[in-house]
Amino acid sequence: MQIKCVGVLTSGGDAPGMNAAIRAVTRAAIYGGMEVKGILRGYRGLIFNEIVPFTTSSVSNIIQQGGTILKTARCLEFTTPEGRQVAYETLVREGIDALVVIGGDGSLTGARIFAQEFNYPIVGLPGTIDNDLFGTDTTIGYDTALNTIMEAVDKIRDTASSHERLFFIEVMGRECGFLALNGAIASGAEAAIIPEKAYEKDQLEDLISNGFRKSKNSSLVLVAESEVTGGAMGMAERVKKEFPQYDVRVSILGHVQRGGSPSASDRILASRMGAAAIDALKEDQRNVMIGIVNDEIVYVPFAKAIKKNKPINESLMNVLKILST
Repeated sequence: MQIKCVGVLTSGGDAPGMNAAIRAVTRAAIYGGMEVKGILRGYRGLIFNEIVPFTTSSVSNIIQQGGTILKTARCLEFTTPEGRQVAYETLVREGIDALVVIGGDGSLTGARIFAQEFNYPIVGLPGTIDNDLFGTDTTIGYDTALNTIMEAVDKIRDTASSHERLFFIEVMGRECGFLALNGAIASGAEAAIIPEKAYEKDQLEDLISNGFRKSKNSSLVLVAESEVTGGAMGMAERVKKEFPQYDVRVSILGHVQRGGSPSASDRILASRMGAAAIDALKEDQRNVMIGIVNDEIVYVPFAKAIKKNKPINESLMNVLKILST
């Protein structure tokens, strides 16, 4: 089928670089002779018909902006067969032949179900600061979030050193510890407490027993926000009960990690992936996520990207352990 009109939407949590991806999808499609329509507020825009025509100028001066000009929202209606039927009818009525969905695990899960139900061409772009999608070395927004964490931890270190305190710093990553682990390495933190290791050992006990704060006047520990780890508050409560000799403080970075102007790496990644999404549609690819492996664009089936857990690099855990001694 020849694709004449492409729809683009952002869904789930926003990530720096989403605007760069929207820009790339729009301009690559127009360059390829296609029309483009922007769908507002994610899947909700398909159900409530919030769709606007996009031109080259629609995406001018947005590559440097954080967030998403298309907005994003949760949409319970899209989780039902009836809601997805309404969304499909909207696409047909608007003359949209294919979709590019920019988002994380939940967004691509919705895309996969919809594409299968209606035999509809969808290409996904991995837009999530968590870097938790399988089949791609990195996701749009991850590098910027990592830099934000590093800058915040650098500032916290100043006050931690002044008061000789133990700081637990909570970062995002409900089910994966990429931000905590790499953030800890980048900021010279003492340790990272991550969900991937929670079932293997007591990470707090491990931290204390390994000569914790043996030669330092302050210590910083990054904790993934996961229920499995208990988050920074959970860790602090445990220390107060089990190791009351330590002066403990908690800092939760929260949504500051999602915001800000995207880094050069995220702008380039989003631009490459956005252009690749249009290439994929031209090649009659569907139900695939655009990934990047060893600096090369790859097509990853939705089923793989969503269902497979992305493994933590064990050598990075070792690097952190060595450098924090």
